[in-house]
Amino acid sequence: MFDKLKSLFGKKEVVPELVVRKPRKVKVKENKVEPIITEKEKATARGEPYVAILKVDIDPNNIHNGAFDLDWNEKFLVNLIKAGYKMQETDTDVMIVDRWFATICRGILSEMWEQNQADPTNRELRPINTRDLGNGRTEVS
Repeated sequence: MFDKLKSLFGKKEVVPELVVRKPRKVKVKENKVEPIITEKEKATARGEPYVAILKVDIDPNNIHNGAFDLDWNEKFLVNLIKAGYKMQETDTDVMIVDRWFATICRGILSEMWEQNQADPTNRELRPINTRDLGNGRTEVS
C-alpha cells in the first residue's frame, strides 16, 4: 500500500517546454516591414510537431553511402520523448531523432520486402518432392 502511495507522489517525467519564437522580419520596399514565417515557425506557433528533410548528401564515389539533414521543432522532440525514443538521460536531441529516423527507415524496408514477397513471381518457393510408396500412399518432402 505504501509503495502505491509513494509511486503517486514520486518523481514525474520532465518534459521540455514549447518555446515559441517571434518570426524574423525582413525589410521590403519603402520602409515596409513584412514578416517572413517559415513552415517550422508556423507549426511551432500552432503547437504542432514539425520535421522536414533539409538536405540529402550522397557520396559521388559510392552511391550506397549518404546522409539526411533533418530539421525539427521542440514539439516534435517532446512527442518522440513521450513515445519512448529517449533511452537514457544522456541522450541528446540528435540521438533521439536519429533513433526515430532509423525506425522509419526499417519500417520502409520491411514494407518493401513484404510487398516483394507478396508477388508470386518473386517468392523463393521450396520445391515439393513427392514419391509414390505404393498401396495409395505418397511421401511428400
